[in-house]
Amino acid sequence: MIQRIKSEHDLSWDVETDVAVVGGGACGMLASLAAAEKGVEVLLLEKEKKVGGNTSLSQGMIPAAGTRFQKASGISDSPEMMAEDIFRKNNYESDPEITLHLCKESKNLVEWLVDSVGIHLDIVTDFIYPGHSRHRIHAPSTRKGEQIVGELRHVIANKNNILLVTQAPVRDLIATEADGGVMGLEVEIFGQGINRVRAKKVILACNGFGNNKEMLRKYIPEMADAFYFGHEGNTGEGILWGMALGAAIQHMGAYQAHGSVAHPHATLLTWVVIVNGGFQVNKQGKRFSNEYTGYSDHAIEVLNQEDQTAVEIFDERVYQSVLGFEDFNQCIEMGAVKRGETIEALADQFQLPPDELRRTLESYNQAAEGKREDPLGRKDFQGPLRPFYYGVRVTGALFHTQGGLKVNRKAQVLKPDGSPIPNLYAGGGVAVGVSGSGVKGYSSANGLLAATVLGKIAGEEAAKILKE
Repeated sequence: MIQRIKSEHDLSWDVETDVAVVGGGACGMLASLAAAEKGVEVLLLEKEKKVGGNTSLSQGMIPAAGTRFQKASGISDSPEMMAEDIFRKNNYESDPEITLHLCKESKNLVEWLVDSVGIHLDIVTDFIYPGHSRHRIHAPSTRKGEQIVGELRHVIANKNNILLVTQAPVRDLIATEADGGVMGLEVEIFGQGINRVRAKKVILACNGFGNNKEMLRKYIPEMADAFYFGHEGNTGEGILWGMALGAAIQHMGAYQAHGSVAHPHATLLTWVVIVNGGFQVNKQGKRFSNEYTGYSDHAIEVLNQEDQTAVEIFDERVYQSVLGFEDFNQCIEMGAVKRGETIEALADQFQLPPDELRRTLESYNQAAEGKREDPLGRKDFQGPLRPFYYGVRVTGALFHTQGGLKVNRKAQVLKPDGSPIPNLYAGGGVAVGVSGSGVKGYSSANGLLAATVLGKIAGEEAAKILKE
């Protein structure tokens, strides 16, 4: 996995560049743009045919505190409030310094994306996502990460000092024997074979290990056999390279899951259905947990049900509120969304006991109307559900891992003693996120927060050192 050499003169190099970025998701593309903006040459390597990675499968949501978009909407927020929300969700397990730093830099990241890069983002004010106390989610109009990826791809294509190469999996890092400092890498370019790339700085942005069964069984055994909804390229090599160089790892059991993937259609049913008032029942027609805790930790509750499935129940009001979401529209087109004029008619479509489902709905509506406490502890309802009723059969799925290499505020990869590995940076799924140690610490959009902010920092810091 790692080639050790005494000096750069021990090898012949096929390509030389200032910065090599491994991985073409949001982290890698932003790292490339940030470095190129400072005038250095960047080689961006993506092993798949298309860039995007997990970003292209996401809803493109980036949380940020104190942005001018929030202020224009009358939203009072601060990095400290945002960090406290993250800590409260992850039980104060994430690194305090890094977490606060990412929150402080989130404003700069979002405004840089809009002003300098030209990405279209809007502040989402329709609802507050679980894990947040303020409207701080910034997202593309389609609520699809594909929109961000497409816009970034267009910008990169017009940069003279960024060379993007797809179908180019990196096979090895090349480091010195003396201190493990990274000097370059070997990449297998489609149609060209193996090329040795001499790079002054290397940024690992190739995501986590959600599609690596061996690593899942070792670090996240409870999700090793769960449905995987992430990108197929998430095979963990970036983390393994770092470990081989002696990097410290942290929170390898952390991950983001989702408790609302249409089954068997394998299409995401937006969590806004729950946020706006929907609930879930098992095959017995009974609710089984507080759905409002968050889409990540709720996945485990769904997977613990019979057949590892549930039915998500909502009404016409909720249906109309999410029609603008592309994910939801895909569920409709694929026939995942069923409708019933009565709750009993809806029960028949999913082979649920109608009397039990009616009692569940009545109990839920009483709690939503404030007539009783919800026995499962839910506080947010957005009102009772009324006919017509809708349902979607869903399952829980693994989206992406959140553990990884430890980094500092400059996105440098760290050894256990806290010293940086020379010339090596990491972000996205390669670097440890801010979700703590398990699944329950994930706040909405934690993944893109770390991916985008660390990507920008890595590119800026790598270029800064080179220019100095």
